[in-house]
Amino acid sequence: MRILIVDDDPVTSRLLKGILSPHGECDIVNDGKDAIQAFLAAHEKKRPYDLICMDIMMPKMDGNVALVQIRELEKNMGIKNADGVRVIMISDLGDGKSVTKAYYEGGATSYMVKPIDREKLLKEIRGLDLIS
Repeated sequence: MRILIVDDDPVTSRLLKGILSPHGECDIVNDGKDAIQAFLAAHEKKRPYDLICMDIMMPKMDGNVALVQIRELEKNMGIKNADGVRVIMISDLGDGKSVTKAYYEGGATSYMVKPIDREKLLKEIRGLDLIS
């Protein structure tokens, strides 16, 4: 499994990498713009990501904006919604507005509120059929 971790907080990025690296190859970027570039580069190399774990509140470009652009890129590549990369939005924000925006405007696969709980994250990824 190929995983892209997108978070401007290095502590969160290291935590996610520690949890996820036993299950796949992890790349880390710090903002939404870099996430889009990493997404495109992975497709150009014919090694797309299976999972993106992305923070919402980041500098340069927030996660919701990046997710909308990633979904648009997939659409332009002919990738159907069901076949798109699985995206877990991760945020300090647990309010209904943030959750709704991530799911319905961005096409998030899942949403988790920080702090990250290892077992909850792994359960979520199992539910996405990315690990057994």
